[in-house]
Amino acid sequence: MKLRSPSSFRRAAQAAASSTLLVLASAAQAQGVDAPTLQALDAQIAKVSPQLVAWRRDIHAHPELSGQELRTAALVAEHLRGLGLSVQTGVGGTGVVATLQGAHPGKLVALRADMDALPVPEGTGLPFASQVKAQYQGKEVPVMHACGHDGHTAILMGVAQALVAMKGQIHGSVRFIFQPAEEGAPSEPDAKGVSPSFGAKAMIEQGVLKDVQAIYGLHLVANIPLGVAGYRSGPLMASADDIHIDVQGRGAHGSAPWAGVDPIVAASQVVLGLQTVVSRQLNISEEPAVVTIGAINGGTRFNIIPDKVEMQGTLRTFDEGMRSDAQKRIRNTAQLIAESSGAKAEVRFGPVSYPATVNSPALTQASLPALKQAMNGQAVVVPKVSASEDFSEFQKVVPGFFYFLGATPKGQQAATAPTNHSPRFDINEDALPMGVRSLSVLALDFLNRS
Repeated sequence: MKLRSPSSFRRAAQAAASSTLLVLASAAQAQGVDAPTLQALDAQIAKVSPQLVAWRRDIHAHPELSGQELRTAALVAEHLRGLGLSVQTGVGGTGVVATLQGAHPGKLVALRADMDALPVPEGTGLPFASQVKAQYQGKEVPVMHACGHDGHTAILMGVAQALVAMKGQIHGSVRFIFQPAEEGAPSEPDAKGVSPSFGAKAMIEQGVLKDVQAIYGLHLVANIPLGVAGYRSGPLMASADDIHIDVQGRGAHGSAPWAGVDPIVAASQVVLGLQTVVSRQLNISEEPAVVTIGAINGGTRFNIIPDKVEMQGTLRTFDEGMRSDAQKRIRNTAQLIAESSGAKAEVRFGPVSYPATVNSPALTQASLPALKQAMNGQAVVVPKVSASEDFSEFQKVVPGFFYFLGATPKGQQAATAPTNHSPRFDINEDALPMGVRSLSVLALDFLNRS
């Protein structure tokens, strides 16, 4: 998950803490699955719960960056084969896929978990904290599961085990998708800024959604209380586009700037000009948007004007029309400001280029009784979140429903707990069985609906 600001999650935590929003599902509401099925599922979850914790801690202690998830994929594949499932490996890079054929004919639903970690030095102090280092963009960096993907993987392993044990009660099939590279491209772009497909998109290109009629996914967050699910119909999370701007000037001595074209001054003006894309050029009364420049690199010495400055940033939107318009405005603004200084600006987007995560309104509405049943009624509508997720790529192909699962660590408050991508990010492992329960109930409910 590409996260920049925790404020939306914190608002969700405040909302979830309000008694007016934590409303138990009424008796009149349709149930997701019948009582005997839910009782059988809970029995299976009780059996697998100790393994959930063990899997999560093992994966947490051995994190792997995007595209490098070899150990994690092997762990997953071994578990799925042990359940008697036919397993595909190497899907979309290091992805793992298996399909459970129920005892009765029916539809095909998919469940997805992401497996990759982040280049973050762990600061949790946990006894199973990561000590791993790996290569990232040509450098050795510390690696940490700072976004909960260790928990996601453990949860889906648990769902597979629980549902295999209930095969005789399943009408249809369940596809388990363990995805690599959600956090970004495993390789650097080529000279033209182009990267091969990765993550969800690469798996889709290899047919992972063939015959699938709906897909579900979840994300653990520490800023929603334990036991609460956060959802939203329509746009839930923003699109994400990496911004790369190269400002080309002409080097000169720092004492004689008139003899060259200073790309540092031009780049500074571009940064300021880009702030007007959101504040003055986009109609943010319709949808919010964010443009952030997070890195500027140029120059080697105090008295040398360099030839070039490189800038990196991110664009976040919730509407495809606004996204396209914003990209055009960013390009025009950067190029014209640079030209006014005698410099040139080259603008490109990607390799991270995710559409907005948009929950199908029809699937959301149909799935709510099951989600509320699984969460004992504690499911609340959350605000739009400017983080992004490439689960959105699956939703471009089939209807999808993505939700947040509260996992505030013990002894912490949801509103102040370290957020996803923090070196101190942690989850409450009591959320793991809840993840198994909610994904399983959603899948069974979908398969039971005509």
